[in-house]
Amino acid sequence: MRQWSILFKKEWIEMTRNFKILWIPLVFILLGIMQPVTSYYLPEIIKAAGELPEGSTFDIPVPSPQEVLVGTFGQYSQIGILVLVLAFMGIVAAEKISGVSDIILVKPVSFANYITSKWLSIVLMTIGSFLLGIIASWYYTGVLIGDIGFEELMKGSLVYGTWLVFLVTVTLLLSSLFKSNLLVALMSILVAIGLSAITSLLSKWMMWSPARLSTHASSLLLTGSPDKHFTLSLTVSILLILVLLVCATYFFAKKERAA
Repeated sequence: MRQWSILFKKEWIEMTRNFKILWIPLVFILLGIMQPVTSYYLPEIIKAAGELPEGSTFDIPVPSPQEVLVGTFGQYSQIGILVLVLAFMGIVAAEKISGVSDIILVKPVSFANYITSKWLSIVLMTIGSFLLGIIASWYYTGVLIGDIGFEELMKGSLVYGTWLVFLVTVTLLLSSLFKSNLLVALMSILVAIGLSAITSLLSKWMMWSPARLSTHASSLLLTGSPDKHFTLSLTVSILLILVLLVCATYFFAKKERAA
């Protein structure tokens, strides 16, 4: 346990030195604030930017607080996921290239401790940044548009956060398999886009998909309850996260022993 805690502490020191502990939460907070502000001031923005004929009128209804927060989820599904992938694409690969992992593993360090310490650090950073961002969005939505219950917000956010944890675990696995950061980033983004697209196109057969979690999270905010097969999707997602973590440890250990 002492070995694991030392490795975990090392990860946080590293994220502090390269300012990930600062800029990742800031990006999520800014994305969270942008959605309610943009939604509220959209008519004024269009009036200021558009060259409308004199006397013309238009009416853009202000969305409900729930719709604004669902829109925030949409921002995180695009820019947020990209930020996370770029931040963590080198979580293992960069240390393999620089030789840091070789220095660490010269000592009797458990491969499982090495991988799981990295996994928990990026999961905590991901969930922490996401929650800070969604709470910022919730606050400004309450100020500008209307209130929504904090408990209701947290239910949807924790479901959506599980989808983010799944994706960063995929990134960790790919980073343990490949040395190229660019390849890891490209494949991670393709997994996110591809799984979401397949789930949307084949929704009847993909009720178990982790990509369904974003839909369930939105439904929790809009209606107060998730869509059908929520338990199946959540259970499969958690099991896949565990499987991906085991695979990351196995393949990393196999490659290191063969080196």
